[in-house]
Amino acid sequence: MPEPTAAGVRSALEAAASVDERAKIRRRVTDGTEVIGVRMGTVFEIAKANERMPLPDVDELLRSDTYELRMVAVSILDFQARRPGADREALYTLWMRRIDRIDTWDYIDRAAPRVLGWYLLDKPRDALFDLARSDDLWHRRMAVTAAFWIIRARDLDDPLALCEILAADPEHVVQTNVGVALREVGRVDPERLAQFLERRGADLSAHARRTARTALG
Repeated sequence: MPEPTAAGVRSALEAAASVDERAKIRRRVTDGTEVIGVRMGTVFEIAKANERMPLPDVDELLRSDTYELRMVAVSILDFQARRPGADREALYTLWMRRIDRIDTWDYIDRAAPRVLGWYLLDKPRDALFDLARSDDLWHRRMAVTAAFWIIRARDLDDPLALCEILAADPEHVVQTNVGVALREVGRVDPERLAQFLERRGADLSAHARRTARTALG
């Protein structure tokens, strides 16, 4: 079987393009982002078929200005992170090197928990705190989204500290995932969530507060 390549991914995406899908995607992506017009289910199927792609080719996809090419790239990183014996350091390093190419909520949600959070399970999380304090809203969303995997491991101190930093964040796209992180904290330790909400609940957006409180019944 031939080795997956960035060029092969582009060809597969172009073969699956539709004018209607292109119009739908254009309505929700950043101005200037190129769109091929492929439905997300097909994008993920193409990523899965190319999950063993060498990282230099994944890097090429991340450097693209095309929405679907970058979605394939982050999906491949996620698929590779799931594999036994994955080189998590290499995946993490590539993500951080191309961090400014990962600039939509769906890129972040697709892969940050496993690519960032899983790698950092047994390591200092300084990078996440730097992201949480960034002026870039996508970096801030990334920080709290990566924490989902850390919460899953029942390690709550750093995720709660990240939520402290982001509790009053003015951006809806950050607040939504702060709410999710707090909800997941509450499923592990309801008392710690209740304490957080008593102290910082008024700083959260109404949406984040509602999401967090679902863990308390």
